[in-house]
Amino acid sequence: MAAHSFFPSLHRLLFAVKHASFPSRSCPPYSVVHYSTISSPYEQTFDKILIANRGEIACRVIKTCKKMGIKTVAVHSDVDSSAVHVKMADEAVCVGPAPTNKSYLNMDAIMNAIRTTGAQAVHPGYGFLSENKEFAKRLANEGVTFIGPDTHAIQAMGDKIESKLIAKAAKVNTIPGFDGVVKSAEEAVKIAQDIGYPVMIKASAGGGGKGMRIAWNDEETREGFRFSSQEAASSFGDDRLLIEKFIDNPRHIEIQVLADKHGNALWLNERECSIQRRNQKVVEEAPSTFLDPVTRRAMGEQAVQLAQAVQYSSAGTVEFLVDSKKNFYFLEMNTRLQVEHPITECITGLDLVEQMIRVAKGYQLQHKQENIPINGWAIESRVYAEDPYKSFGLPSIGRLSQYQEPLNLHNVRVDSGIQEGSDISIYYDPMISKLVTYGATRAEALSKMEDALDNYVIRGVTHNIPLLREIITHPRFISGDLSTNFLPEVYPDGFKGHQLEGERRRELLASAAALFVTVQLRSQKVLGNLRVSSMPLDCSLWELSVELGEGRHAAKVIKSGDVFTVEVDGVKVDVCGQWNLASPLLPLTINGTHRMLQCLSKDASGVIVLQYLGTSFKVRVLTKLAAELNSYMPEKVPEDTSSILRSPMPGTVVAVSVKPGDTVAEGQEICVIEAMKMQNSMTAVKQAKVKHVHCKPGETVGEGDLLVELE
Repeated sequence: MAAHSFFPSLHRLLFAVKHASFPSRSCPPYSVVHYSTISSPYEQTFDKILIANRGEIACRVIKTCKKMGIKTVAVHSDVDSSAVHVKMADEAVCVGPAPTNKSYLNMDAIMNAIRTTGAQAVHPGYGFLSENKEFAKRLANEGVTFIGPDTHAIQAMGDKIESKLIAKAAKVNTIPGFDGVVKSAEEAVKIAQDIGYPVMIKASAGGGGKGMRIAWNDEETREGFRFSSQEAASSFGDDRLLIEKFIDNPRHIEIQVLADKHGNALWLNERECSIQRRNQKVVEEAPSTFLDPVTRRAMGEQAVQLAQAVQYSSAGTVEFLVDSKKNFYFLEMNTRLQVEHPITECITGLDLVEQMIRVAKGYQLQHKQENIPINGWAIESRVYAEDPYKSFGLPSIGRLSQYQEPLNLHNVRVDSGIQEGSDISIYYDPMISKLVTYGATRAEALSKMEDALDNYVIRGVTHNIPLLREIITHPRFISGDLSTNFLPEVYPDGFKGHQLEGERRRELLASAAALFVTVQLRSQKVLGNLRVSSMPLDCSLWELSVELGEGRHAAKVIKSGDVFTVEVDGVKVDVCGQWNLASPLLPLTINGTHRMLQCLSKDASGVIVLQYLGTSFKVRVLTKLAAELNSYMPEKVPEDTSSILRSPMPGTVVAVSVKPGDTVAEGQEICVIEAMKMQNSMTAVKQAKVKHVHCKPGETVGEGDLLVELE
């Protein structure tokens, strides 16, 4: 099966050592079994590759190309002209304005960029044109190599209806369902009734959770048909839908495959992708805690059978749903590099981008199935510019005013395409990065992920680190008890952040009090000289009032050297640290336990916002006298939100379903907002008459913008 010996020649080994400059963002293997991710200088591939993508995946491909000595061409929209992938590439070409259909999906502009730069091959990354058979055909007609499978495999596996039929013929386990195209909402209802609820409605040409809905009754089927067809048309230019039985409470486990043009194919173990929101993955790991060697092999062999049935050649992913009895069913095949491919690279030592380039050039696979290892454990957290307190993550936009990746930690990899000053816009996916940690065991990888999330500095946009940290530290996740329903089951009332109790609450209060005193002490000096301070210069005991939520706590602080002893509610807490007030990170030792906090903000009114255990907490620290005087200040009356509807996210108004004078029922749809290609229905919170409508279809709205007023 393999064209080359598993052990590298002396020349290849020396070349690998000389050019091993990639570890800053990669996971070094633990085992003595190594796979070189450095291409041999005697193995010619391409002189120049154009990457038809943006963001982190474009940067990821460019890194491997540089390592292989291949020149790169970046394409970009006008708003991405200063993006990281543009700066990393050897050349860059603007392919249009910000909207994706005018830039990254603009085949004519990308083909012109290929001709202008003389690129010999195109790597499509994921999303955009990565699974577009027409794009692959146009490249072939121009004599340009598509770094991916041929058009037959893209078409066969890209169409979920056709792929299911092929999977059945290849003796791959499939989910019961309707194998044709659903043409109307009423036909969808009839099919759903025949199959039996619940059902999954999804785009035939879809992927990434877009154009996908779960329906439990006839009304949800009609609504799901409408939204899924609209999202499918918007995201893929194809509104065809299919319906199949929804397997309740399953695991989502996928198999990475790699095949060449000579009939050789391998399965590179599995990835557990069950932690999802809105059918989009949030946390992935490799291997899975659930699979035994027998099930793993059976899934791997069926994945290879499917790949060989369509003469697949490149890296691809076969996704399965797995029930509690380890029965597995084919879900879909992604004919591209998967977002979560880094965790497979960590446990196998293979550079999948390099393998794709080799295969595209016509080389045989270098390895045999028995040589594919599982070395250690890798976990990936998808860091998004999202508000996790809204439906587990609604998009956020803004500029990264401060950004610092936790690359100082061992065995941490960050795949990103942004930097400090980058803008997160409404036009593209809100992913900030893929944070990957690696360890000899799952426990070690989880511990490193916890540290990495605590050390990750992101300012300027709302992000989902609070949710990610809660997931990986939850007892159910740690035990490996996972399913695609994990988030709604663990947080049935929505995500509320870390819930402080007892000792953890006192740790936070003590840290805030110690930080307050540190700031006061620093304010007593300027350029090393004493100046007038609001607190006595010879103060050795500080009596403070610390407010957190509705609670107010008396605190006494005594400083002895570098240690603050804080008495909170009668319990003493020792806090010490470096107290570098200019640093975004605040490493503290609290009662002997190391904690990494972040001071997000502090103001003259005593309000300090601290990120503690992943969640941001607003704490107000006042002197005892100031707290007494503050009790006389009037409180701001909160806005009555029961009679207004504001946009929970930035986006575009797709539809408005009401007009002034209409009476709406509780839960009735008022309008639809599209953000990052996902459509979200905005509903009334009570029965009332519509007073004013402040939006119309096609308008762009920001988070918090007023949409509709009710009487």
